[in-house]
Amino acid sequence: METRPYVSWELMNAFLIDAFKGYGVPEEDAEICADVLLESDRRGIESHGCNRFKPIYIDRLLNGTLLPETKLEILRETPTTLVMDAHDGMGMVASYRMMERLLEKAKACGMAGGAIRNSTHYGIAGYWATMASREGLIGITGTNARPSIAPTFGVENMMGTNPLTFALPTDEEFPFCIDCATSIVQRGKIEYYAREGKDTPAGMVVAQDGGAMTDSGEILKALVEGTAALAPLGGIGEELGGYKGYGYAAVVEILSAALAGGQFMKPLTGQDEEGNPRMYRLGHFFFVVDPEAFMGREAFRKTAGEICRALRSSRRAPGSERIYTAGEKEYLTWLERKDRGVPVGEAVQREILAVRDALGLPYHFDFE
Repeated sequence: METRPYVSWELMNAFLIDAFKGYGVPEEDAEICADVLLESDRRGIESHGCNRFKPIYIDRLLNGTLLPETKLEILRETPTTLVMDAHDGMGMVASYRMMERLLEKAKACGMAGGAIRNSTHYGIAGYWATMASREGLIGITGTNARPSIAPTFGVENMMGTNPLTFALPTDEEFPFCIDCATSIVQRGKIEYYAREGKDTPAGMVVAQDGGAMTDSGEILKALVEGTAALAPLGGIGEELGGYKGYGYAAVVEILSAALAGGQFMKPLTGQDEEGNPRMYRLGHFFFVVDPEAFMGREAFRKTAGEICRALRSSRRAPGSERIYTAGEKEYLTWLERKDRGVPVGEAVQREILAVRDALGLPYHFDFE
């Protein structure tokens, strides 16, 4: 049972917008950023919602590794492709503008693809993929990130948690949306564990000696120092298929960097050789496919829905109450939270109040 206090969606949205504006983000851009963060909480992906508002966005605006104004530059464009430079602005804003354009292109031409370089954290990858599925199109996206994953048989963090995300429209109330990192656990989840005072389950993080680490706070320090790394999907070694997660992480790293001519792996640490903050300069890629150019949108939605329903109605393992398909749990979380608001733990409460007080914003929260 949820024991954390809730903050209404309306109040949290207004606060986030005003906070972003207070640090120089233009109002229209602030509205985009607030919606991306809250969409994460609507889906129950708390590792990327309000939990990351201050450390990933506000703190970086303050230390200069994230610029409040997003000055997009089009580097190359064709009827079906688009390459942009975000010039270290808000990754969420750059991605929103990219998807707006790609949706237009895909509807006109059947498919479209784009890439962004010199960007910053773009929130949950599923936000961008579902911009397409809401309109009956297929959305695919990925991004590189600070080095966290070690190659199979390695202990050095070389690649980011690099999500590979798909959103497919269905004839149900929610899309099939698989939005997850190519590591067993993403860095944001470990940050969440640390804030809640919880250990990270063994087997998710590998130390320099090849053993497992579980202390969440120590893991975060070690990831920055390069003395620990996240295991790829499948885990450490090859026995459980760790090479598969490693391979998919590499696919995302290559597409995120090579399509836009951007940076990759070690230069994405956010620190220079002396440990001082520097720009992250991440890369993202996006693809949109219009099923209308194949056998039609309605035919696609119907088949996708039938597959999902067949999977959920298949024989359950003993003791299991239910089988889910990707995107279903997020939808159920939204139904549970839509009239209650955003649950906020004590650490996030303190961060919200700190930002409010620093900016002198006129907000009051029931948890005070």
